[in-house]
Amino acid sequence: MIKTIALTVVLMTLFGGSGFAQQGTITRNNLNQAEIETIIKKFTRNEESFRQALTNYVFNRKAKIQTVGLGGLITGTYIRDSFMTFKSTGERFERITYHPVSTLRELQITKEDIEDLGGVNPFAINPRDVNSYTFNYLGKEKIDELNLHVFDVRPKPLTKKQRKSGKRFFVGRIWVDDRDFMVVKSKGKGFPEVGKQRFPVVETWRTNVDGKYWFPAYSASNDELVFDSGQVVKMRMRVRYEDYKEATSEVTILDDDEPIEENKEEPKPPKKDNQ
Repeated sequence: MIKTIALTVVLMTLFGGSGFAQQGTITRNNLNQAEIETIIKKFTRNEESFRQALTNYVFNRKAKIQTVGLGGLITGTYIRDSFMTFKSTGERFERITYHPVSTLRELQITKEDIEDLGGVNPFAINPRDVNSYTFNYLGKEKIDELNLHVFDVRPKPLTKKQRKSGKRFFVGRIWVDDRDFMVVKSKGKGFPEVGKQRFPVVETWRTNVDGKYWFPAYSASNDELVFDSGQVVKMRMRVRYEDYKEATSEVTILDDDEPIEENKEEPKPPKKDNQ
């Protein structure tokens, strides 16, 4: 079982001088526990409604992961551009539109990495799992014109069932608008780190869609992954979530066995990720 103190160390690493620079100063507010619980209930309720709304939207996701060598030289690149649509059953479906052969040599892209692109990286906390988390209220921070509640978040010790399920959790920090109680930014990483895998710290910003929903717009990471072997890999990641549109009859719904039309001018996607 993962010890709580280990996750505390992870949080200290994320925000103790490494990773992304902070954009403001957190001011401690004298909120009592009941007030804090109310904020948590409000933003998790909004998160649930946003996720439900997203099931009616199609959008493009463009992901690029690169390794960086001495002097900032790019030593490898992984690209995965996708149109996030639906199957005829209504299930979310990733239609890969551009996926050239990876040139990464120091990193392997795993199913957990791909899962994080659509899970903990852009959305952080699944509202259904809110009782599996510990929230530590830090205070308020002003970023641009927004006044934000700031929480450090970590999962409680995982049960055997959770560990066997392969469920991904978030450990990091979230920023919640103090008027509409919506998560507008998150910074953290996927958890647990399965086997010898290491995952980067990712910062995500959201944007307003159709004047009522706050969906992910941009995720970025500049991190160094330290492996048990002592190998240190400097990497960066950029992910854009674009062109949100409500699904209509004009949107192509793919059947399970419908072939995907390839752009002949682009390299064909490999059958599986180059690892």
